[in-house]
Amino acid sequence: MCTTCGCGVGEVKIDGEHAQHEHDHVHADGTRHRHNHDHAAGEAHGHSHEHPHAVEQGHRYAPAHAHAPGVSNKRMVQIEQDILSKNNAYAAQNRRRLAELGIFALNLVSSPGSGKTTLLVKTIEMLKGGQHVAVIEGDQQTSQDAERIRATGAPAIQINTGKGCHLDAHMVGHAMGKLELPEDSLLMIENVGNLVCPAAFDLGEAHKVVILSVTEGEDKPIKYPDMFRAAKLMLMNKCDLLPYVSFSVPRAIEFARRVNPGIEVIEVSATTGAGMDAWLEWIARGAVEFEKPRLEQLGT
Repeated sequence: MCTTCGCGVGEVKIDGEHAQHEHDHVHADGTRHRHNHDHAAGEAHGHSHEHPHAVEQGHRYAPAHAHAPGVSNKRMVQIEQDILSKNNAYAAQNRRRLAELGIFALNLVSSPGSGKTTLLVKTIEMLKGGQHVAVIEGDQQTSQDAERIRATGAPAIQINTGKGCHLDAHMVGHAMGKLELPEDSLLMIENVGNLVCPAAFDLGEAHKVVILSVTEGEDKPIKYPDMFRAAKLMLMNKCDLLPYVSFSVPRAIEFARRVNPGIEVIEVSATTGAGMDAWLEWIARGAVEFEKPRLEQLGT
């Protein structure tokens, strides 16, 4: 079991393929050893995926308040920093590959049930005939969301994390290789529904986009500040339901900007299409800004 977030051992599958991962096993005295597991063997070991909350894309997070019997806080912080460093190395590789191809990647994060997949489907439908879109879907089990994306005609790769509660950069890099992304496309990564651990794990994306539905509490940004602090944009989804729920849009925005003064906010309804044009305009602007350094380097 993870000493930070509580996620455990589970088979990682990428569209039916068992992915191989290294796992650090942390013992009560703070020592650890590493195994390369071929998950197809169905092995189940008592190992840890420590989820660090340190530095990610310019934001600094306080160390996670994890507790493991016999392990000092100093030792736990060191272990978490090591795990973060390893993930960031994979993320840097992903980012270089994406930059070389001019692919604008967004990491969509939220709690379960916020409407991420419905939002993605609507986005792809509205972009048809324009920008090429590919999707990496993250869930603990099932391929239902990837199937919904493929029904739109967009390519999608499903990553099932088993008992894991977030995607990491190694998984995403493997999925990117299977997608065979064309140049100048848009890559949407739908992370596992979780407002905690995905905040700390850089996947190589240009930005994190956090989705908050009005069927949730408006205090989510101050209850889960790391996620909203890491995000460039907050999409306030399911706004068509505002007449039927007790949710204060101004307070939700106030709370989000309390933890992240620079966060942008767009109110949308993926069901009715309200606000979706503003969301697509935001993507277009972001893609242009992302592409500028590459074009300058090419001298165009």
